[in-house]
Amino acid sequence: MGLTRRQTLHGYAYAKWTPQYIKWLRNHTWPNASEEKKHHWEERYHAKVIPLDLAEAIISIDKDVPLQSLEQIIPYSMAKDLVIKSPTDVVLYECGCRAAGGHPCSPTRVCMVIGKPFTDVILAQHPDKANRVTTEEALKVLREEHERGHMHTAWFKDVLLDRFYSICNCCTCCCVGLRAMTHYGMRSLAPSGFVAERDEGKCTSCGKCAKACPFGALEFSNKKISFDWEKCMGCGVCNGVCPKDAMSLVKDDRKGIPMDVRMLTSPPQQAKT
Repeated sequence: MGLTRRQTLHGYAYAKWTPQYIKWLRNHTWPNASEEKKHHWEERYHAKVIPLDLAEAIISIDKDVPLQSLEQIIPYSMAKDLVIKSPTDVVLYECGCRAAGGHPCSPTRVCMVIGKPFTDVILAQHPDKANRVTTEEALKVLREEHERGHMHTAWFKDVLLDRFYSICNCCTCCCVGLRAMTHYGMRSLAPSGFVAERDEGKCTSCGKCAKACPFGALEFSNKKISFDWEKCMGCGVCNGVCPKDAMSLVKDDRKGIPMDVRMLTSPPQQAKT
């Protein structure tokens, strides 16, 4: 089904004026939205939390990922298609969330627009704020953001052809999608399919993981670390900042199915006779 004229204009406005669009959502649309409006927005503009290795897999995939519905991976009724052509076409773009804030984290060019036609549109509209990068350059940005304690999210939007269009590298102070969830009660982020696990033998209770956790799943009090399974989204930030490698991610079916493009491109297993 093609986009309506209204959807096309909406998509154009989002691509053309991303920071202003995000600022409008943050300051005017989401804070006082009714439950019905919150549901409207979270269904049409949402993300899947992805650990570093799954983000790297998207960037470095060596075969085409066909257009497919992701009901079991992306628990929303809209904007849940995925298509990636190998090699992955990646454009680095100024982060709209960071640009919308008064004191953004640095660096700011960390949003990764994935695949055509999105990459070509962003380059045409923002030649001074975007640049195409190689696989190696994109992987370097992902790893550097991971080391800064930032999480990776795969974004979907209804007016962008109802499908996946970017990997964002999100910080707690700037990310509007994270704010929508933690401040306004919107289900804007889906968990990764993993949860954090702590190796008590390695842990020195330094508290860095708790300070970095975007979702408040880890708390540091009286030199002890406590963990809230319900809050954990499996982003892997705690693993990235732990100096003793005491944190890891383990798959947990109760947190959904990971968005692993390697599995999506694997041929189905033949039943044994």
